[in-house]
Amino acid sequence: MTPATLAYILSGVVLNAIAQLALKAATRRLGVLAPEHGALLDMGLRIAAQPAVWVGLVCYAMSVVLWIVALSRTEVSVAYPFLSIGYVIAALVAWQFFGEALTAQRIAAIGLICAGVVLLYRS
Repeated sequence: MTPATLAYILSGVVLNAIAQLALKAATRRLGVLAPEHGALLDMGLRIAAQPAVWVGLVCYAMSVVLWIVALSRTEVSVAYPFLSIGYVIAALVAWQFFGEALTAQRIAAIGLICAGVVLLYRS
């Protein structure tokens, strides 16, 4: 894998993680959403009024473009496992900024993910 391909993959993964975190930030402002028959339009408008939702959607769109570029340069069986880095990013940022738990079991899982990505990259 070339450095450029790796850069496309990692950029796409980071943007995807940012998108998830932006959507989570929006839900923190919205509170628990309970779709009810007849109120879906109202809920949709409340969601659409959140700037963080739009940041998340733009990040998703950009990540898709970068992902397509990456897939044009490497095998999906090599690229796809790199998406798991997004789990690591999301867990660490959610712990730091949203106060989500980062237990020993989650830390161990993050370590396994990182080891797997390193092994894959070296193959």
